[in-house]
Amino acid sequence: MRFSVVSTMYRSRPYLDEFVRRATEAAGLLTKDFEIVLVNDGSPDGSLEKALEIRALNPHVKVVDLARNFGHHKAMMTGLQHARGERVFLIDSDLEEGPELLTSFTEELERQDADVVHGVQRRRKGGWFERMTGSLFYTLFNAIAPHPIPRNLTTARVMTRRYVDALVQYQEREVNLAAIWSYAGFKQVPLPVDKAHKGTTTYRLGQRVAHLVNSITSFSTAPLVLIFYLGTGISLLAGICATYLVIRRLFFGERLEGWASLIVSIWFLGGVTLLSLGVIGVYLAKIFSEVKQRPYTTVRAVYEARN
Repeated sequence: MRFSVVSTMYRSRPYLDEFVRRATEAAGLLTKDFEIVLVNDGSPDGSLEKALEIRALNPHVKVVDLARNFGHHKAMMTGLQHARGERVFLIDSDLEEGPELLTSFTEELERQDADVVHGVQRRRKGGWFERMTGSLFYTLFNAIAPHPIPRNLTTARVMTRRYVDALVQYQEREVNLAAIWSYAGFKQVPLPVDKAHKGTTTYRLGQRVAHLVNSITSFSTAPLVLIFYLGTGISLLAGICATYLVIRRLFFGERLEGWASLIVSIWFLGGVTLLSLGVIGVYLAKIFSEVKQRPYTTVRAVYEARN
């Protein structure tokens, strides 16, 4: 198999006809030996039925049906596991990124002798809130992660078989693909792209916050180190203050009063303690999830391409 185009489906029914048509045309310009792998991530809008209708007319289409909604990143990893091509083009099916990028990305891959060519937005799409939260995510993650990720990168990317084989070896239950893409290494080349904005997003505020927490705790131990230094700093400060108060009492005979400051100190230390325990709890929860070694997705059925 020369090429695999991999995409996921979640509320994707309105875009599937055009996506598959354009992806077929783009791949057909490069080779006749290709497949289009569509992963149904428990979409509730009939995307699976639509994909099967398209498959009946297009012999290049392969449909992987997950047993339920597992999440975008896990669905993409499942799609990569089922891709057979020497080159793999990963892209979302919502047409925010044009399937025609396959041609220019592949040309750049060959010209640079790279393993990955991925898109980077010239200007981040969306309204002020989406742009602000996106910028905050990259800033916080890259500030503490040992392997920073390119700002405003897109899903669209062409990858070599050896790079894809390396990716699917990562078996984390809590998948953060953007960090894994960078962590895996190899020669990766960014290309500026213009990403369309369809006006809606399936990522809500709670999901964005959860994604940030998951990303940081999956690839960085900085919060745990911060707790150590925070505890050390508070202990030193408390020791200095205690010494100062003892000196005032012993050498200057001052009576020390201040229930308000005492209560504030107790509340402050209690808050720090709870925060520290919460951060540790997040890491323990990840250990709990990882040691069970459950598959991160369950495939209900695979409808193979007919070419």
